[in-house]
Amino acid sequence: MRAVAFTGSGGPEVLRVLELDDPHPGPGEVRVRVEAAGVQPFDAAVRAGWEPPNAPRNWPRIPGNEFAGVVDESGGELPVGTEVLGFTLLGAYAEYIVVPEANVTPKPAEMPWEVAGGFTAGTQTAMIALEVIEAGPGDTVLVHAAAGSVGTAAVQLAGLRGATVLGTASEANQDYVRALGATPLVYGEGLRERIRSAAPGGVDAVLDGAGGEALDISLELVANRDRILTLVDHGRAAELGVRLSRADRSAARLAELSARYAKGELRFPVRRTYPFADAAAAHREIETGHGRGKVVLTPH
Repeated sequence: MRAVAFTGSGGPEVLRVLELDDPHPGPGEVRVRVEAAGVQPFDAAVRAGWEPPNAPRNWPRIPGNEFAGVVDESGGELPVGTEVLGFTLLGAYAEYIVVPEANVTPKPAEMPWEVAGGFTAGTQTAMIALEVIEAGPGDTVLVHAAAGSVGTAAVQLAGLRGATVLGTASEANQDYVRALGATPLVYGEGLRERIRSAAPGGVDAVLDGAGGEALDISLELVANRDRILTLVDHGRAAELGVRLSRADRSAARLAELSARYAKGELRFPVRRTYPFADAAAAHREIETGHGRGKVVLTPH
């Protein structure tokens, strides 16, 4: 099979399309012929040399932890031909991937392949984070980096949970954040005052996808630090007393989110798709830290 992989850590240029042995499923596993795979900062960190806990240490290393495709070999109960989306730790930038059957859920017919390939990480991360900070009816929730893939999902899901949502983003993404259902706020000097003006009754909870100054301002706005969660400033979380997300992805959670997409309750825009041959360009784009929606790889 063809796969995007690297044989030594480094910048985006280390990514190559390689010919590797086809994988095959064992009992309780399925092999998926991949139609699309999401690209995210997690993948770039792995490529740069970070070792995720419990990750296999085999080489060449194939990044990617979210995918969509068609089951073409089954060692479980899902029949061959089932269209699915799912999650893994590594290995999704490939024409075929083998995962436990428990890591996939059927893809709704209403969901295009490119959306399905990048849907898992952003939506599940947002849903889990909102559960951790207990966002709910009557709350005012502040989402930093509201135009990214996690932020896009978080704004909508917080609204579905009955919260009033504020979302920080660049000047270019203010209308986009407003269309998602949040009050948009531009980054930069005066942000603290803009938040207080938009939320005169105060902010109850924060999902921080920006870190740095955005997180510092959040500490001044929310009395209970158990209701502040950072997705990016991991090194400071303990000393500041704020929350981190938890590893809790599941097929059941993914099925619930997929159903919301199919019913039109949850939008998930794709910014750009790249073929495997241009994986390095996809990584360069996500490492800018800017742009709305998801970046996705496709085998062809």
